[in-house]
Amino acid sequence: MSMNIVPVTLDGTRVRLEPLDLDRHFERLLAIGLDPDLWRWTLSTIRTRADLLDYIETALREQKDGRSLPFATVDRASGTVAGCTRFGMIDRANLRVEIGWTWIGRPFQRSHVNTEAKFLMLRHAFETWDCRRVELKTHVQNERSRNAMLRIGCTFEGVLRNYQTGPNGTRDTAMFSIVDREWPGVKARLETLMRLDGAPRIS
Repeated sequence: MSMNIVPVTLDGTRVRLEPLDLDRHFERLLAIGLDPDLWRWTLSTIRTRADLLDYIETALREQKDGRSLPFATVDRASGTVAGCTRFGMIDRANLRVEIGWTWIGRPFQRSHVNTEAKFLMLRHAFETWDCRRVELKTHVQNERSRNAMLRIGCTFEGVLRNYQTGPNGTRDTAMFSIVDREWPGVKARLETLMRLDGAPRIS
């Protein structure tokens, strides 16, 4: 089955992932997106309105080229744009994709938002695109992100040294994955996290 990479809205119980749109989402992302802590471990340096505009325009160019599929993350109860996330590194031949470029504004960190967003994206990857593998990765020193990936059931595959280079220098990258045979267990785990009031949340 081929991966049909087209903009799509992913609706959940408390979270909606909307296709990223400059006119609809930029100002609302700007309101939360200049927090330096969001970018501490990333390859991007976002300090100004122009920086964030370039970041979003780059994501939309990659979408046009079929290389990524970016979303605005929306809290359904309040209608607030809580952050941004993306499918990237799309490999149609091998039915493989990466989930990343994820950031959540401070008011929604360690809440239901990213937990359900990951669920919606993983479900789309495995059940709509028939992916065989989904990858997630982070800076080797980003313990919060690494723990979050383990919490949902990702498998740690190792550290790729000097794997990526950006404005903040070259970094060692911790690589995680979920493969298709693991998805039923990960899905059940995420459904439990989303049901249980006060359960550990992905941040």
